[in-house]
Amino acid sequence: MAGLLALVLTGCAANVRHAPATLDANAAAQEVQFLQEDVEVMLPTGYRRQIARGSQWRQVGTLPQGSVLRPVGAVFTIEGRQVHEAYLVVTQDKLVGFYLPGDRAYSALGLPVVLKLGERQ
Repeated sequence: MAGLLALVLTGCAANVRHAPATLDANAAAQEVQFLQEDVEVMLPTGYRRQIARGSQWRQVGTLPQGSVLRPVGAVFTIEGRQVHEAYLVVTQDKLVGFYLPGDRAYSALGLPVVLKLGERQ
């Protein structure tokens, strides 16, 4: 019975799935970009995360999966079994995953999400 209970509890506490990743920080600092619309993201863990319209992002490097954007003046987090600081990983105007700087890891989204980034209007 105790083994079954442990199995059930472990299944309920999903982890953020991630793979080791090295951020290429040689990319030149980019202009600040603003998110033009609110975006809701469904994480592979089942948790949802809102990215607010008007939030500011700056490219701080690249991964093979895309450009890595760090929030400006804020901390952005995603949640699994634990809460992780996260940067957006974007390719061709789509959020494809997150870079987790504390773990030096990449966490992919199941489905990319369109992001409308641009200058302040």
